[in-house]
Amino acid sequence: MDEPLFSIGTHLVRTSQLLLALAGGALLLLLTLLLSTRRQAGLRAAEADEQHQRALDLEDRLADLARIQSETVGRVQSMAELLTHRQSELSRAVAERLDATSHRMGESLARASEATHENLARLNERLALVDQARQSLGELSGQVMSLRETLSNKQARGAFGEGRLQAIVADGLPRDSFAFQFTLPGGRRADCAVFLPGDHRPLLIDSKFPLEAVTAFREASGAETRRHAESRLKQDVGKHITDIAERYLVSGQTQDVALMFLPSESVYAELHEHFDDVIQRAFRARVILVSPSLLMLAIQVVQAIVKDARMREQADLIRAECGALVADVVRLRERVGNLQRHFGQVGDDVAQALISADKIARRGARIDQLEFERSPPVNGVEDDLATLAGLATARRTT
Repeated sequence: MDEPLFSIGTHLVRTSQLLLALAGGALLLLLTLLLSTRRQAGLRAAEADEQHQRALDLEDRLADLARIQSETVGRVQSMAELLTHRQSELSRAVAERLDATSHRMGESLARASEATHENLARLNERLALVDQARQSLGELSGQVMSLRETLSNKQARGAFGEGRLQAIVADGLPRDSFAFQFTLPGGRRADCAVFLPGDHRPLLIDSKFPLEAVTAFREASGAETRRHAESRLKQDVGKHITDIAERYLVSGQTQDVALMFLPSESVYAELHEHFDDVIQRAFRARVILVSPSLLMLAIQVVQAIVKDARMREQADLIRAECGALVADVVRLRERVGNLQRHFGQVGDDVAQALISADKIARRGARIDQLEFERSPPVNGVEDDLATLAGLATARRTT
C-alpha cells in the first residue's frame, strides 16, 4: 500500500503521502467552502438590512412626496384662484382700456375727418387757382405766340416799335412839346420829334428793331455761323445808324444829335455787351442808341427842362400874380375888418370875403398849372406885403 508512485526531483512520492495530501486538500476545500458560505450569508444579511433600510427610506420619501404633492395641490388651487382673480381684473382693465382707446380713436377719427375735409376744401381752392393759372398761362402763351407772329413780320415789328415810342413820349411830355411822324423841310419824315424850349430845332427819334439779326446771332451754334451772324448784325445796325445820321441830322434844322430807339431791353443789352464797336460808331455819328428805360429817362429830363423854361418865362407873370394875391389878401383883411365893424352887414361882407377867397384859389391854381394872363404890374408890392404882415399881426391880436 505504501508503494512509491512518482518522484518529484529527488523526493519519492508514495501512496500514503498522496492520500494524506488529498485528504488535506479536501479538508482545506471544505473549510474554504464553509467560510465562503458564511461570508455569503453575512453578505445576504447585510444586503437584506440594506434593502430594509432602503425600503424605510423609500417609505419616508413617499410620505414626503405625498406631503409635498398635497402642498403642491393646495398651492396650485391657490394659484388658480389668484390667476382667476387676476384674469378678471385684467379683463376689466382691458375692457376699460379698449373703451378709452375706442373713444380717443373716435375723437381722433373725427378730428382727422374734419382736417381732411378742410384740406380737401383748401385743395379744391388751390386746384381752382391752378386751373385759373393754367387758363391764364394758356392765354399768355397765345399772346406770346401772337406777339411772336407779329414780331416775325417786319412791318408789324416796325409798328410795334413806333407804338412803344409814342406811348413813352406821350406819357411824359406836354402835348405841344412833341410831334409824331414829323416832316422836315426836305420832305424827310421822322417817327417822333421833341421840341426843346427856346430852340426851333427838333430832337428827332427814329425807331429801329433789328430782331432777325439779333435772333440769328443768339441762335448761332458754330463759330463760322456765329461769325456770319455777327457780321450781319453789325451791317444791319450800321446801316440804320448811317440812315439816321444822313436823314435826321440837318445843320440848322435839327439838333446836333438824334436818338435811335430800340424797343427791346434785351436787344439793347446784346449790342452793348458784344458790339462795343457799333456803339462807338453810333457815338461818332452823333446817333445815340436808347432802350425803353433810357428813353423814359431822357423824356423825364426833357420834361424838367420844359418846366424850368416855363418857370423862367413866366417869372414876371408869377411876380404880378403874387402882387395880385397880396392885394387880394389885403382886401380880404379890410373886408373882414368891415365885417367886424359892421356886424349888421354880415351878409354882404361875407359874400365879398367869399369872392376874394375864390379869386385867391383861382390864382393859386393858375400858378400851380403855370397858366397866366398878361395883366398890368401891381405897384407897391412891398407895401402890400407890409400890409399883409400888419394884417397877420392884427389877426393875432384879435
